[in-house]
Order: sequence, then structure tokens, then C-alpha cells
Amino acid sequence: MAAAPETDDLKFTPLNDWHVAQGARMVPFAGYSMPVQYRDGIIAEHNWTREHAGLFDVSHMGQCFLIPKDGQFETAARALEALVPADVLALKPGQQRYSQFLNDEGGILDDLMITRLGFEGHHHWLYLVVNAACKDADYAHMRAKLPTDVELRIADNLALLALQGPEAVAVVATYAPQLAALPFMMSLDLPLGPHWCHVSRTGYTGEDGVEISVKAAEAAAFVAMLSADPRVKPIGLGARDSLRLEAGLCLYGHDIDTTTSPVEGDLKWSIQKRRREEGGFPGADRVKRELKEGPVRLRVGILPEGRQPAREGTEIFAAENEQLRKIGVITSGGFGPSVGGPVAMGYVETAFATPDTPVILVVRGKELPGRVHALPFAPHRYFR
Repeated sequence: MAAAPETDDLKFTPLNDWHVAQGARMVPFAGYSMPVQYRDGIIAEHNWTREHAGLFDVSHMGQCFLIPKDGQFETAARALEALVPADVLALKPGQQRYSQFLNDEGGILDDLMITRLGFEGHHHWLYLVVNAACKDADYAHMRAKLPTDVELRIADNLALLALQGPEAVAVVATYAPQLAALPFMMSLDLPLGPHWCHVSRTGYTGEDGVEISVKAAEAAAFVAMLSADPRVKPIGLGARDSLRLEAGLCLYGHDIDTTTSPVEGDLKWSIQKRRREEGGFPGADRVKRELKEGPVRLRVGILPEGRQPAREGTEIFAAENEQLRKIGVITSGGFGPSVGGPVAMGYVETAFATPDTPVILVVRGKELPGRVHALPFAPHRYFR
């Protein structure tokens, strides 16, 4: 069995001992000891998730609540809308939305999931999930910016799991049959076996599935219950990365950061019509300008020809007048098991963002051909 890496200030999720018992290879990630893979290896885990149900520990993510002191949902929604470009006010009870914290220049401080709780008596609460590496900065940002009539309540007492794949919902529906009909980007608060959970039909793989928040003290028992089902296997960070890359999903700090806007990141779908028109969020002038005029650069898929992967940092060139001109850079790249070859994402000048545009990738000093490819590489299979 693989021991956890030894680092004095490394944090551990409530499932650390369980990962080690499953034979996980543990690595430092975002300040936590996390499983990168188990005994079967990354490709087997990737394929299992595409075909069955993969169980991911994402308890390193930050979970928190925004609670309006006057009990009015509008108070919390408008407070958060001052920090993100999403239409939070339009959320129905139980509904979830993806958005970004923006700085005054329209750059992305972090991306996050926002849910209006559907549990009776809590419809005025907002539940947020933010990235592990950014959560302390996010909490400080919200404390500094939120009005005094909205409480930020950090939920360090909760674990977070993702069950992803075509059989994932059938697994949890054995405990709560109503989950079978739960639409994509909606949530329910309900018991799964003896464990009270917040369950949302979403995930980070492009597959159908759920994310489940459960008390940290119950996480080990909950995982033991789920993993007793033969359709379920534990999946590590390695396959999580290859799955999200094939699905064309951004990884903060790589594909999006403080230098990129949501429009450049090809995330304009996450900015609803009212917010596009009204603004009222940080960086709104830049975002509205780029929506109208188009951005200078755009995130695209890149399909390298051959078998050599184009990793993060690989420069992208175009052939012009028998010479090469740099037009962009790869931000995520690797092998796509479902595609059967290398896949990548990156930024190119907008004039070169059309699918099938030929490009040259310079990998270790060698020029390799590739093409711009429409995202995603593997079709999304969300339940609509």
C-alpha cells in the first residue's frame, strides 16, 4: 500500500486512510494529500468512469454558505452578483449555476459552483463550492466585499464526493429513487441510506453523475456503503484530469486565471442575458466590450497529429509566408484515452480559432502539426 507523502503542512481529507487502504498513490495537490491513481492505473480508471461509475474524493474543495440575515434570498443573490457575472437572482430553489469571481480588470480570480438550496426553510441560502487552491483567498475576498447583512459560513465539517459515469445515478437511486429524474444542474437534500446529503446532478468529467456533500465524520462510512456496489470504483486525480480535458472543461490556474476573461475562456455561456445587459460585476466593461467586439484570443481545443502529446506551455504557431509566427500557447494537454491519442486546450489569436485550422506545435524544439478542434473532444452525456 502507498503511504501518504510526508510534508509538515500537508492537509488530509477525511478519506485519507481509506485511499491508502485502497492502494492509492498519494501526492501533494493544492496543499492536500490526494490520490493520483489506484492499483488499476489511470487509463483503466478513466475508462471505468466512461463505462460505469467512478468515485472521486473532492473534499479538498471549499464549501461554504451565504446566509442573508433578513431571510430574503434577494439579499444574498444581489450580494453575490456584485462579485460574479452570473444571474444568481434567477436561480430557482435547488438550481445550480457555474460562474467566476472576477477582478476589476475582468480577470478570473476563481471559478465556482453556486446553488440556491432547495431544502425547505433554506431557500434563501446560497451554497458555494470553490477550488481548493483558491479557497482561502476566495473566503478573504468575500469577507472583504460582502455586505454586513450577509453571513459567510465556511463548512469545514463537510466532505465532498463525486460519483461520475453512466451508472452513477442508478447507484445512488437505489437509496433515493427520486434522484433518477433529477435534472442536470439541479440538487436535492435528502438521505442516502443513514446519511443526510446534499446531492447535485453535475460533475467534472462530461459524464452524467452527481456530486454529494456529506458530513466529514460520516464520509468513510458513506464511501464504504457506495463502494460496496460493484459498479463503483475509486478514481484518482490522474483520470480526473484526462476526463475533464476530453470534456473541454477548464482547470483554474491553467486554462483560466487572473489574465483571462470569461469571454476569452469561451465561458460566455455562463453569463446570462440580464447580466450582459446590466453589468454591475467587476470587470463588466471589459466583458461587455469583448462580448460585443470579440476577444483578441480564445480558448480552443487542439488536436496534435501523431502520438506525441503537447503539454502545458507548448507554443502554438501558424505558417505565414513560409515562416512561423507564434499565435498562442497550450494550457492543458495529455493523452485522451477515449480519443485514442493526444488532446490539448490552449489560447490562440481569434482569427485562428475556427475548427480545422492547421497549426504547428513546437514540442522540445521539434515542429509537430496539429489542428484546432471543436470542444469537447468526447461528447458530453449530461442528463437534460
